[in-house]
Amino acid sequence: MSDEFYQKGKRGRPTVFDLAQAAKVSVATVDRVINGRLPVKPSTAKRVQEAAQTIGFHAAGTISRRSMGLHRPLLRLGFVLQRRTTQFYRNLGTALETASRSSPKVQGQAVVEFLEDLSPASVADRVRRMGQRVDALAVVAADHPFVSRAISDLHEQGKPTIALLSDLTAPVGYIGWNWRKTGRTAGWAMPRLAGRTGKVAIVLGSHRYQGHEICEVSFRSYLREHAAELQLLEPLVSLEEPRLAYESVLDLLRRVPDLGGIYVPGGGMEGVLQALREVETIRHVAVICHELTDETREGLIDGTIDLVISHPLTLLAEAAVEVMRTAVEDCREQAMSAKSNLEGGLGRSRRQGVMEIFVPMELYTPENV
Repeated sequence: MSDEFYQKGKRGRPTVFDLAQAAKVSVATVDRVINGRLPVKPSTAKRVQEAAQTIGFHAAGTISRRSMGLHRPLLRLGFVLQRRTTQFYRNLGTALETASRSSPKVQGQAVVEFLEDLSPASVADRVRRMGQRVDALAVVAADHPFVSRAISDLHEQGKPTIALLSDLTAPVGYIGWNWRKTGRTAGWAMPRLAGRTGKVAIVLGSHRYQGHEICEVSFRSYLREHAAELQLLEPLVSLEEPRLAYESVLDLLRRVPDLGGIYVPGGGMEGVLQALREVETIRHVAVICHELTDETREGLIDGTIDLVISHPLTLLAEAAVEVMRTAVEDCREQAMSAKSNLEGGLGRSRRQGVMEIFVPMELYTPENV
């Protein structure tokens, strides 16, 4: 700020000195409230805010906004995502950090960790350890009893957990696509891109991901109803590994030279693209995949990919933060209610509601990237 801003004067608009005197605080305290340089007690900030409005201080609006921020609860929000080497998850991590910082209802501190070992035991261990460091947890994981048990243990400790992208059988909230609609959307697009006869393949990350399983069933169901001449081959499984996806698709293209299309709901898309670019096919292979990244964008541009179905990351992240905030509040209210009931001899507490939020799909073609 300029020196003039701080100069005390009897005429003209009120200065910082006038505001400090009216609020009975130091000039340094007023500066901290205006600029958010260091923490200020909410009661002190409120006194400065009220004094600013009383004397007509020109930055009263800024002070009010700062004061509102001081009343937002501080929450540590944990996010356990899949491999850092996958650009989609790096992008998702960034979106979650931004949404946590910018939430209008909570002072969110995002703790983002990436899983390199996707085995159920390893995932369950990371979920438990992360749960001890945060107020609420969101996780992208395959559905497995080890993971469900870890999440149930956290719920018993009052640590709510949210499933991101793919639902879980554990009692958690869920934020992501309606995977039935996603699979049927891909089914609708495939005969329009690949033709109504021939063979079509699907490459899943794992049937342990509920989203992938539902997606395959819905994709198959649509083709059975509306494009029965298309033969859907037995699914290939990549385990989210680009190398395994590459080897599986390379073998597929060599075994089925008249392949008409490939749908890739799971990870490992880098390997699928590598295989497609290495093998010359007798016809164009229509490719539908998930998530817009640098690799899939390039695939759309060079004609290797025909359609990308993608999550709206900003909307997904903002919804996750809001659901986690609400879940923490619900858990704390339940704890207080349970304590009150026990003290009154009732011994009852209501079960936390499970919230399910579906986000829309974003569709990308070579013409809109």
